[in-house]
Parts: sequence; C-alpha cells; structure tokens
Amino acid sequence: MRLALRSLLTLSFALPVVAEAQAAPRAAGNVVPGIEVLLTDSIHLIRGKRVGLLTNHSGRDRKGTSTIDLLFKAPGVKLTALFGPEHGLRGVAKAGEKVASTTDSATGVPIYSLFGDVSVPTAEMLKDVDVLLYDIQDVGARVYTFQWTLANAAAAAHKPILILDRPDPIRADRWEGNILDPKFASLVGQHPVALRYGLTPGELMKFLVGEKMIDAQVSVVPMKNYRRAMWFDETGIPWVNPSPNLRTMNATILYPGTVFFEGTNATEGRGTDDPFSLIGASWLTDAAAVAAELNGRKLPGVRFDTTTRTIEAGYKFAGQTIPMLRVVVTDRNLVHPVDVGVRMLEVLYAHHKKDWAWREKSIDRLAGTDQLRAAVEQGTVDALLAKWAADEKTFAAKVKPYLLYK
Repeated sequence: MRLALRSLLTLSFALPVVAEAQAAPRAAGNVVPGIEVLLTDSIHLIRGKRVGLLTNHSGRDRKGTSTIDLLFKAPGVKLTALFGPEHGLRGVAKAGEKVASTTDSATGVPIYSLFGDVSVPTAEMLKDVDVLLYDIQDVGARVYTFQWTLANAAAAAHKPILILDRPDPIRADRWEGNILDPKFASLVGQHPVALRYGLTPGELMKFLVGEKMIDAQVSVVPMKNYRRAMWFDETGIPWVNPSPNLRTMNATILYPGTVFFEGTNATEGRGTDDPFSLIGASWLTDAAAVAAELNGRKLPGVRFDTTTRTIEAGYKFAGQTIPMLRVVVTDRNLVHPVDVGVRMLEVLYAHHKKDWAWREKSIDRLAGTDQLRAAVEQGTVDALLAKWAADEKTFAAKVKPYLLYK
C-alpha cells in the first residue's frame, strides 16, 4: 500500500537497554513491522537507490537488529545519510537537549541531527540521497516531537519519502482531546490533529498530505497482521522505551493527559522511577485529600494513590523528597487519559491557587490552545471537555479516508 509524503530521518548506534512493557497480560501477537515487510517483499522500492534514514533506537526488527544495520547490509541498497530526532540516535539525550551531528562509527555514514542547529535537512545533507526512509516508534500523542520532525523534514526535503509503519501503542481506534489551534503550532504539535490521534505514523502522514497540510511525496510500507484495537503489548513486537521518560505501557497510556504538567510548576514525574504516572510538588502537602477528591470523581479506568519520591538532579524539585500522586491504571480499555490530565489540573489548581504557577507558553503549546489554562482558572472545565468531545468526533470522521488497517 502506498501514501504520498516527503520527509527525512535517520540514526545509527549500539542497541540500548530494552525495557519490558507493563500492562495487562500479553497476547501472542504476530505483527510484522514495516522494516521487515520492506526487506522481505518490497525491497524493490529502494534497490539501486541512495537511501537516507530518519530513525532512532526504536527502529529495529523483532530480533532487535537496528534498521540502520539492516539497510546498510541490504543487497543493492546504498545507505548514504542518517538523520536523528529529539533524544538522538540512541534515544538517551534529555528532553529538549540539542544533539550534535556526527558520523556513525559502525558504518561510516554521516549522522545529521534534526534536533540541534537545524530542524530540517539542508540541500547539502540531501545531496547524496534519492529517497528518505522513516522508522521510529511514536506514542500516538500529538505532543511527541518525532512525527513533527518527520512532517517538517518531508515538507522541506523535495525527495520521495517512504515510511516504514509501526503500531500506535495506545490503540489506533481511539481519538481524544482537542484539535490543535494553528496559532499554537510548535514541535509538540505542528498541525491540527487531535491530542490522542489514533493513527499509525504512516496514516498520520497520509492524512497530513491528503488534507494539504504538507506538500510531500509519501509512500508507506504497511505492517502485516496489525489491527487498530491492539495495544502495543498485544502486537508481539518487543517493547523499547520510545524516549527516556516513557518506560512502561501504563505511563504511555497516561501520557496524553499527564504531559500537561510539564506546563506547570508541579512535576510530571521526571527524575523519578515512573515519569508521567507520578505527579507532585513540594507544596502538595494535602496529597491524600487531593487523591480522595480525584477518586471521588470516579474517572473510568484509574485510581489515585499517594507516595513520596526524592527527585534526581536536573529536574523540578531536584534533590527534594516531595509528596506525589500516583495514577494507577486499573482498566486501560476504559481510561480517558486526556480527561484524567485535565481533571488533575482542575483539582490541584483549586486546592493550591496560591502555590500554583503556569509555564504559559509551555502549557498552551502542549494543549494546542489557551482555553485549557483559562478553563482551569475559571472553573469551566466541564464545558471545555464537552467542546473537546465534539473535536474528537470531528477528527475521527476526518481521518477515516486515510486509514490503512481495520
């Protein structure tokens, strides 16, 4: 199956530590990722061509061999350039940390960072590239930077783009949250899509091209045996942390909502053992009362407990032992992570107006609107979520023509 799109990407490295997903009992799936499909029955798409690759540590086959190594050794294929997104090729650089360009020691192929001095590939970077491939595992949330690095590169590259498709780890049959207001476009939300967008990387780019949000020449190598209702741990593909602070399935499920706390003076759990499942602050001395109020809301699929953590250096509240809320996923098929995040903002703000502070540019970029901040302050969250529910239906209908899987 094919798409239309233009984009770049790449990377190369030693394999990082693979963490096992934590969630419901694992089903023995047999999903074949795009890289394996390419090599087994679609290699003609790149044979005889000079290939650029945008990838990171998550680009690999089910045996753990990196896409870089697979393409470098593929007969009739010349790997000429690698492109890396946020967190770098190995996926270990901190969020927002600039990554330098370098050379891959194993293959001698140049590695161009698209999260450093430049964010899109230059003509010089592309001079030895005939086609650009993309192979990165994202998390199905608008606020992740990988898919927007791809979209921006695709729009700038003027080269054919081939996406090696991968699963939406939090199911591709769920749409949640608002459609981004273009006034708040950034690398954590570049185009008008829903916060939990329910698409694979290939489908997302197909949608962006089809709706003329980007002008690019894109094709997709689809997965085999993938179904939209699958959670990642039902696919049979080994779990790899998609970025340093998403380490479990449960955290990945919650991420589209708890990520909002990056835009506040409370911590989203970075610097702890369980980012995005733990939310806290030094001033959250009434954590038990806040947890009780949140539990009283009876939000589907989650429970709120209390705990404490000592925060690592380099993060909010570094070196301090602070009270925290733990968000426990009790039924992932029922949880609505965007609602969970918004309700947590609502309750914490109501309890701590004097302590609370927004990082205004950050929260508005993450939310794709300034209406979330206003609704929390004005006590109009119910109306906001009703409006966002309408956005969810609108977006679900809009993407339907671009779906590749049942």
